[in-house]
Amino acid sequence: MALGMGIDRRRLLIGGGAGLGLLVAWGVWPRRYAPNLAAAPGETIYGAWLKIGADGHVAVAIPQTEHGQGVYTALPQILADELGADWRTVSVEPAPLNPLYANALGAEEMLEGVFAGLPPELTRGYATRTTLMLTAGSTSVRSFERDLRRAGAAARVLLCKAAAVRWGVDWRTCSTANGFVTHGKQQLRFGPLAAEAAALDLPDSLPLRTGDTGRLTGQSLPRLDVPAKVDGSANFAGDIRLPDMVYAAIRQAPAGSGRVKSFDRKRAEAIRGLVDVVATDTWVAAVASSWWSANQALDAINLRFETTGPRASTASIDKALIAALNGPGERMASRGDLRSVFKGARVVTADYRVGMAVHASMETMTATARFARGQLDLWLPTLAPARARAAAAAAIGIAESAVILHPMMAGGSFGAHLDHDVAAQAALIAQQVKRPVQLIWSRREDLAHDRYRPPAAARLTARVGLNGSVMGWLTKIAAPATGREIAARLFAGESAVQAALALHGVGDPYAVAGALPFYRFPNFAIDHHPVEIGVPTGHWRSGAHSYTAFFTECFLDELAHVAGTEPLSFRVAITGEPRLVRCLSTAASLGGWEGGVAGSGQGIACHSFRGSHIAVLVEAHLEAGRPRVDRIVAAVDCGRQINPDLVLQQIEGGLLFGVAAALGGTTGFRDGQATVHHLGQLNLPLLADIPDITVELIRSEAEPGGVSELAVPPVAPAIANALQAAAGFRFRHLPFTAPV
Repeated sequence: MALGMGIDRRRLLIGGGAGLGLLVAWGVWPRRYAPNLAAAPGETIYGAWLKIGADGHVAVAIPQTEHGQGVYTALPQILADELGADWRTVSVEPAPLNPLYANALGAEEMLEGVFAGLPPELTRGYATRTTLMLTAGSTSVRSFERDLRRAGAAARVLLCKAAAVRWGVDWRTCSTANGFVTHGKQQLRFGPLAAEAAALDLPDSLPLRTGDTGRLTGQSLPRLDVPAKVDGSANFAGDIRLPDMVYAAIRQAPAGSGRVKSFDRKRAEAIRGLVDVVATDTWVAAVASSWWSANQALDAINLRFETTGPRASTASIDKALIAALNGPGERMASRGDLRSVFKGARVVTADYRVGMAVHASMETMTATARFARGQLDLWLPTLAPARARAAAAAAIGIAESAVILHPMMAGGSFGAHLDHDVAAQAALIAQQVKRPVQLIWSRREDLAHDRYRPPAAARLTARVGLNGSVMGWLTKIAAPATGREIAARLFAGESAVQAALALHGVGDPYAVAGALPFYRFPNFAIDHHPVEIGVPTGHWRSGAHSYTAFFTECFLDELAHVAGTEPLSFRVAITGEPRLVRCLSTAASLGGWEGGVAGSGQGIACHSFRGSHIAVLVEAHLEAGRPRVDRIVAAVDCGRQINPDLVLQQIEGGLLFGVAAALGGTTGFRDGQATVHHLGQLNLPLLADIPDITVELIRSEAEPGGVSELAVPPVAPAIANALQAAAGFRFRHLPFTAPV
């Protein structure tokens, strides 16, 4: 269902066919790729982004996945602002697969350097040729604002031209507002003009709107997805119902060398409603008339797996991390001469650890598939739709063109939907049972086969000068090469990506992303010590920044104590970014910063990320040996804001996400299996645990920066610094289980 208006989402067959209605052929789109939107009766298509109905409704095609971050509001708001639309008439629809919606910036930001060394033109060309539609790296606004503004401007000009013909005036003297074309006291609604406007030509130069009157940008407009989510009409993958549909549950072998050893199919047949049992070398799925029956069948079949290689455990992972940290690494970045700075000097050293973090979104992995007459229809949430389509096609041996993908909203993601095992599994099951099937991973399966935020160990060393300056800084990080893992899965078989990876040696830029200091250190070095842990890892909200900021901001506090300097002043003195300094001073002022002295229970941390800046002040204490966060104050400079309420929501959500990751949200391993099986074991904060939160959004005319991941990295170090002030000892292990 289209959100915001009563338009049927299913009329957009993703990956298929030419649309109905009129198509504007303008030179603002690359000539090599034609728009492929589909139109309902009465709709006129304007390029790749926009449709206008005869009734005046405005439907905007959105290539990004809505998983709570607000792209179904922010992106159409950009276009509607430039068009002069009435927000009450605006709706959104998922964009079809098309190279026009490729997001090269998303790949560059999320993978943090995997394409380094390649010319930008080559990277953008590769993303376009491979239809790299990607929701990642907090890039939705940054990637598509220009295209959306040009699309809105082009449609506005054409509508003005059509109205000008009727009125016999120069189109340049016409304007748009609230869904009308106006000229003095004359006005016409968009709807009656839409079809004739599409037949007109655009001028050589496309004028953008100027002035502040009547603008939608910068307003906290209501979200378009909320009403449908509140009344239950918003469809997710698990809401799809098809004629003759059955339901599937699945059990998968442990990651790595795990294989299906045996199972008793006859015992499954005793379960009422069973339709079939589908088995491969690495998983078994039961198919039944209900998901509950399917899951019961899996419990009954005495399924056994075997593992030929070593089985990961918490102890083996810890041992591998420490061995890697003490072994050779690869230098990823450096400046100055650390050797001479450290030689014979008294240095400060501290070791830190972070555990494996789970995604644990509310919606477990889900896909609905229908295979008939050689064509596969697939409904699922995905952050990379072309890759999901490719995975499903490869699984059942059909061409990608035979797959029609229906992208759904996601019930959370945090990076999990970059992987597409569920798409391949659902396709294979639907092909075998010859009926539509809905596959849902149980919570236990979702936690057991997550692509976890990798664990990491770090050793930081610094020399502090007599005046409190940091003369030299060395960060050594032992962590899996997660960026390479993601690239290998996301771009399987793509020679260009493999060539880019080969440029980096054994080190992984992704694994140390965020460790490069934005502080003014005259001498520094960042080393990556790659490690194999026997457990698959993947992208998790904010990626490696979630642990590198923890290392950096905690160690800075320790250095401030060594130097006898107040932590805020210590940071301001060495910060080279004025916008970050303003965030620090604002957070300190709003939070009533007392200097982080012993007994204050106050800690502060900051981070610069995705073109945005944030400072976080936390008040915390220990209660029965357990950390408790009482208050969070955050100051944010994310540049120009399209919708301030959306920014506020993402910052608040990110802060709570950071709190959850600091206090829990992790799993151990035993015999190759995750030890956490349900949400209750994750030690997540409850409603009663939520601290008082204050967020100050600093006005800025800088270009928009990323927001969705921004607030996560500085929370854990701010809590650790606050606990140091409250209790007098340092927590160096994340999540905070015991002090070091």
